[in-house]
Amino acid sequence: MRPTDTYLNNRLNGRIQAGNLRSLSVLPAGIDFCSNDYLGWATSPPWPASAHMPMGSTGSRLISGNHPIAQQTEEIIAAFHQSEAALLFNSGYDANLGLFSALGHRDVVFVYDELCHASIIDGIRLGICRNKYAFRHNNVPHLQELLQKHCAQGLQVFVAIETIYSMDGDIAPIAPIARVCEQYGAALIADEAHATGIWGTQGEGLVVSLGLQQQVFARIHTFGKALGGHGAAIVGSNVLRSFLVNFARSLVYSTALPPHSIAWAQQAYRHMASPQFSNTALHQVIDHFCRQMQQAAIPGWQSSPTPIQIVVTPGNDNTRRAAARLRAAGLQVHPILHPTVPLGAERLRICLHAHNTPAQIDLLINTLQNAITSS
Repeated sequence: MRPTDTYLNNRLNGRIQAGNLRSLSVLPAGIDFCSNDYLGWATSPPWPASAHMPMGSTGSRLISGNHPIAQQTEEIIAAFHQSEAALLFNSGYDANLGLFSALGHRDVVFVYDELCHASIIDGIRLGICRNKYAFRHNNVPHLQELLQKHCAQGLQVFVAIETIYSMDGDIAPIAPIARVCEQYGAALIADEAHATGIWGTQGEGLVVSLGLQQQVFARIHTFGKALGGHGAAIVGSNVLRSFLVNFARSLVYSTALPPHSIAWAQQAYRHMASPQFSNTALHQVIDHFCRQMQQAAIPGWQSSPTPIQIVVTPGNDNTRRAAARLRAAGLQVHPILHPTVPLGAERLRICLHAHNTPAQIDLLINTLQNAITSS
């Protein structure tokens, strides 16, 4: 065995011994309660097939990959989210990586919610900023304490949050956070990945639905969840867009999104802006699920008004067993294990969709009740 293989196997064996080794598997057939395809558009888009578009962009946008549909779509997205400008990225991960690493500087302070997505954390780490502090989850007084301390030093402070958190399904107190940021001169960045298409009468996200778009420096909207496509956009000022074109390495040094992916995003945004759009069916599914779960009184459930519902099942083995029982009943529910979540916070993450029927919800809850009590 080569020395490098020995090193890699030692690292992997550590995961095996801790019971948290990850592996790839093909999703078995069953009722979808695990994907981020909240509106069902990935499999059944509510618009006709778009005209043929090239499969490849041929290069980065600064060289040969700036297809006319890219700039057209950015203008549509910016107007939809009531912002000056938008800039496309290949994924939400790339968007956060590019944004936070570009903003990072010796004269910058990052303050972020402790449950922010890994892409935000990685972006902060990649920048040259050494001043980074996590505040307790959704804890506005703790955020204010950190801002009071660091904004007084005359440094540029950026505050990062998600509007809906992907592992808990809870909603950030955006308005109080925005007020505190404004009070101390900090710039607020909001990742709307799990709110795009879900929140607001037109799916515009939480920031616009609360009328806070002028108080938020940058927003990240992804296309791979409710919109059923691929890619992401950062919306903000014209100055921010120009800055990212110059300093966001995940944009500058990456082959651009293929035009057919951009065309899908444009179709999704045109549909959301139309009178035909509605996310009411999804919220009716969420309401039905929550009512049934309250009646069932299943331990570990954390109620949420979003499509992301959590049942905490402490312990990796315990969570795996419960998930296996659900899969055996034809239900696609994914276990979320340590180290993705802290020890003792392992959980079943249930994603609800507009196409889930009451009968499917009832089957899920009945099976879940048996799986929890016997695991």
